[in-house]
Amino acid sequence: MDRNIRSVDDVLRLMDSLFAPEADRWTQGAGAWWDDFYADRSKPVPFFVAKPDENLVSCLDRDLIAPGRALDLGCGPGRNALFLASRGFDVDAVDLSPGAIAWARERAAEAGADVRFHCGDAFAEGVPAGPYDLIHDSGCFHHLPPHRRVSYLGFLERNLAPGGHLTLGCFASGAMGSELPDEAFYGEAGLLGGLAYTPEELRWIFAGLEEVELRRMRDEPADSPSFGEDFLWTALFRKPDRTS
Repeated sequence: MDRNIRSVDDVLRLMDSLFAPEADRWTQGAGAWWDDFYADRSKPVPFFVAKPDENLVSCLDRDLIAPGRALDLGCGPGRNALFLASRGFDVDAVDLSPGAIAWARERAAEAGADVRFHCGDAFAEGVPAGPYDLIHDSGCFHHLPPHRRVSYLGFLERNLAPGGHLTLGCFASGAMGSELPDEAFYGEAGLLGGLAYTPEELRWIFAGLEEVELRRMRDEPADSPSFGEDFLWTALFRKPDRTS
């Protein structure tokens, strides 16, 4: 007889276990799956390109975000981390995949960029800790099962500085990702490629933050210096100041 639920973390781990092991894309154990995904660097995967997200570039060009301490969450091969470093940010970057981190470090060495790359679960102990003035998420959030939004919001609460910003890119409902209701995923035992969101759902989930901008990502042509795919929402949220 097992009686092993005593905390919220225990509940979250129990809910993780409701999914088939091969469906895991979000815990430390998913590193091997992502390693396989990144193994062939020649694959025509849109975000393998060494270009920053167009929404991130746009926010900086419009002075909506000032340089400071930044975290690239789920950094993959490091394209956004390198861009942030080039624009004067002090950058940490984290990913579950050793292969992705190795690729990112190679790119940083070639560019002469100063970025601290970390391999591991951003929501676990021992990863870089805030406060961060900017947390950038390009595709991590939509790979989390519904119950792990609790972990995500807790992570933001702990690590985003007052007045700091979250830049987010995630699957747009009607364009990419699964539109099943939250409870249905636990019957599927998988995330069906990732969760789609509506603007109203994103506003509700991130209600503790101030919305600065929420729009579809611009579809960037192949010769653009930025990455952009219009099956994604992009959002800029701001954490209120303590005095607000």
